[in-house]
Amino acid sequence: MRIIAGRHRGRTLVAPPGEATRPTAERVRQALFDMLWHAPWGGRTTIQDQLVLDAFAGTGALGLEALSRGADHCTFLETAKPALTALRANISACKEDARTAVLVADATRPPRARVPCGLIFLDPPYGQGLVERALTALGGAGWIAPEALVVAEAGLDEALDLPAFVPVATRSHGAATLHVLRAP
Repeated sequence: MRIIAGRHRGRTLVAPPGEATRPTAERVRQALFDMLWHAPWGGRTTIQDQLVLDAFAGTGALGLEALSRGADHCTFLETAKPALTALRANISACKEDARTAVLVADATRPPRARVPCGLIFLDPPYGQGLVERALTALGGAGWIAPEALVVAEAGLDEALDLPAFVPVATRSHGAATLHVLRAP
């Protein structure tokens, strides 16, 4: 697994052993960031200079990819110790300690945000209704800026019930579906 583009292009990322952490595949990240960058509703400003939240961060691949492509800062939320070890190693390997914060926190019970984020990544375990629970909790804790873009990865057959968010795009890749939503 590696960073696809930007200043850290080609940087190898580590993942914890076992099946507990499911990093977003390189081809899915490539398709996602191409869509964010080139879609009519997207553009460079969807990533560049944004404050990013990578909830259910795992290895941090999504947030680190955003930083590599020009995001200003990324906060990572993660609770699993093996994933936290890999996440911190990946941040150090990319020399991004100054532009990141790692919070040992559950995205369904997050701490209060200091500043809301304009780009949110959610990549929870599939089939547990965690996207809906996390977005409700993150919104209540001030993490989601008005009109922020939210990218939620879910299982292929997993429907999302998020009436407050405007669907912008949906793309399926293998066993995953990427839902891009606009916050109210």
